[in-house]
Amino acid sequence: VQLQASGGGQVHPGGSLRLSCVVSGSIFGMVHMGWFRQAPGKQRDLLAGISRGGIPNYAESVKGRFTISRDNAGDKVYLQIDNLKPEDTAVYYCYGSDGSVHYWGQGTQVTVSS
Repeated sequence: VQLQASGGGQVHPGGSLRLSCVVSGSIFGMVHMGWFRQAPGKQRDLLAGISRGGIPNYAESVKGRFTISRDNAGDKVYLQIDNLKPEDTAVYYCYGSDGSVHYWGQGTQVTVSS
């Protein structure tokens, strides 16, 4: 099973990005998917998750600016980030769980600077 994240980049404060993550090689599909991020020198923090049925949940710190979604086939997950702030600068990782094993993508860098 592989997860491939993309969509990161360098943006100005106030801008938006849409991160994507594609799962391949999973026979039964992901029960749960989501996003973490890790800033330099800090721990990896959970941002948002979404169930197979499309029910999202968010960390309090990102509610209102981050929106997680998932395609109907269940093998793609997205993270829309609006009103980006310099403190959002980090490597963003997607993850997926098939109910017994957690899988991680390689990360995509988001840099917010003027």
